[in-house]
Amino acid sequence: MASITLEELHTYHAIDREIFSRLVITLMRDPAESLLVTATWLWLEEKGYPNMVVKMVDLSDALVNALADEAVLCLKCLESNTFPVLLNGGIPLTARIMEKNISLEMFHHNKFSAISGIKNFLTTVCARIFTDILQRVLATTSILNQPLIIPGFPHPLFGSVSIVPMSMDFDFPTGGLWGWDPNNNVSEDDRTMFLTFSRGFPVTKDEVTQLFTRLHGDCVVSVQMQENVPSNEQPLFARMILDSITAVDRILNGRRIAKFRINGDFGLARLLHNDSSVTTMLVGTPGNLAPEVG
Repeated sequence: MASITLEELHTYHAIDREIFSRLVITLMRDPAESLLVTATWLWLEEKGYPNMVVKMVDLSDALVNALADEAVLCLKCLESNTFPVLLNGGIPLTARIMEKNISLEMFHHNKFSAISGIKNFLTTVCARIFTDILQRVLATTSILNQPLIIPGFPHPLFGSVSIVPMSMDFDFPTGGLWGWDPNNNVSEDDRTMFLTFSRGFPVTKDEVTQLFTRLHGDCVVSVQMQENVPSNEQPLFARMILDSITAVDRILNGRRIAKFRINGDFGLARLLHNDSSVTTMLVGTPGNLAPEVG
């Protein structure tokens, strides 16, 4: 299997390391927050905002600090259950530097894709290339193979991060981006929705699958209805696994609660999301439903 050493990783990510150093050493920003800010920038590059970090190299410390503040706003948007309406999209400096339209609304509508993507860049890239910088900032004695303690982790939204000092000749496998693949690194739990149904409006597994296929394409991997239901009663809940985290965003469309209505008048359904575990719950009746805005 092909591999890359930590020293080669440092060379490849030299500019990322330079900007991270400015954040935590020159600007003395919080290390945990700076890890998430950098992971956010790397995710944006993967989402089609190329060379974002490279463009910061020649910027003043004040501008880099302001861009980091806007990235923190993006992270807060992901943590919030409501969408803040802010002037110029909330992150005008980032849009200006990127010369592309970007706003907090993009994070709002791609909430779960962003959470998953940022978490993956945090744990598979940032956790590997900034270890020595963090040791310097935290004044931590280097102990090989012993994780660093980073105040601020576990994070309530992004969970834990394992940052372990390694020797410079340590080999990492080169699958995807050092193990990061946006399609393969999303756990089944992140792609799972839990459905509960209103009493008096029985639905079948096929109806659930047909509903979401009709509304959002071929996104349903499987639907597991409640088991051991008495013969005279209906299933009251189910578990639906989707093919991607983007399907969760398409269904929620930036909302924490999405409503559905069956046959126009009956069986109100609500779509809820548990932000702490990135697990989605559908409450209500998904039969042959049409989405109800509100």
